Amino acid sequence: MRVLSRRAPLSFSRRSFMLGGALAVSAAATRPAAAAMPIRFLLDWRIEGPTAPLLAAQERGYFRDEGLDVVFDVVGGPRQAVVQLASGDFDAALADVNALIRFRDANPGQDAQAVMMLHDRPAFAVIGRRSRGITPEPAGLEGRKLGAPAADAAFAQWPVFSRINQIDTGKVKLENIGFPVREPMLASGEVDAFFGFGPSSLPSLKARGVPADDIVVMTMAEHGLLLYGNAVIASARLAAQEPGAVRGLLRAILRGIRDVAANPGFGTQLVAQRAENVQPEVERERLALTLEQNMLTPYVRQHGLGGVDPARWAQALDQIALAQPFKDRGRAADSFSDAYLPARADRLF
Repeated sequence: MRVLSRRAPLSFSRRSFMLGGALAVSAAATRPAAAAMPIRFLLDWRIEGPTAPLLAAQERGYFRDEGLDVVFDVVGGPRQAVVQLASGDFDAALADVNALIRFRDANPGQDAQAVMMLHDRPAFAVIGRRSRGITPEPAGLEGRKLGAPAADAAFAQWPVFSRINQIDTGKVKLENIGFPVREPMLASGEVDAFFGFGPSSLPSLKARGVPADDIVVMTMAEHGLLLYGNAVIASARLAAQEPGAVRGLLRAILRGIRDVAANPGFGTQLVAQRAENVQPEVERERLALTLEQNMLTPYVRQHGLGGVDPARWAQALDQIALAQPFKDRGRAADSFSDAYLPARADRLF
């Protein structure tokens, strides 16, 4: 599905077609195409509440102000976005930094880097129901049936999460399920819990009628996982040939984050205009939870959004290596660069 938006206040035209098996969303800026540099930006998931900061940067012309014509395409998950970026068809992406670390380690010729950390606290979680025997403690997962989408970024952390929490994985039944059926299967009792992003799944389950007090969101970051989450990733070509464009892209995204943080209702409105069959109240809660839990953390409010703590970054790499040792630890460590970020004072909230 492709949605073309005109630069008119809250007015959009719509039409649909499939593009290479992925959903696509694009917006044309009002300035002549020759005056703006095209940026093909890959989103990690469909248009939902957490996408609002990027939509705000587009809607309010912040990309255009930086001389950029940003076109969004959508892929089915933050891990897949890393692979798609490496194809050369895209300039930047919103994707899981841990998937990027692993991809760089396995592919020495791939040098894309994360240039702005959006999720200081990752959204990775195991989401279950108390009535199905799930408790807030990881040990309670033993003896349970968990829905585990093979391509899910949260499930990718299971080897690390289970090890640091001393879970006997032989006592956990994992069932490979598709992304669209996670919430329905939990709501119907076909699984006891599933892997996913807590701030996205919690509102969906409540909207399906699952009582809020029956839902357990076991956030991995609250149980020893030190990893970071989604980041803005720039292709090696874009960073090398157009470093000014990377800096402009990040400035525009930062402005979009400020706008929706100050006015979540505005962000929700943008999502509702660009995605079909959405429930605004669900998207607003997704946005609010993501801002509070993953993006504007206490660390971010003290040090600014977008960077990483060097000591924690090193510890995160140690944890990733628990699942599989790195071929080249140096390349893994070089998966993030702060060289394109605005000054710290401009990134404080």
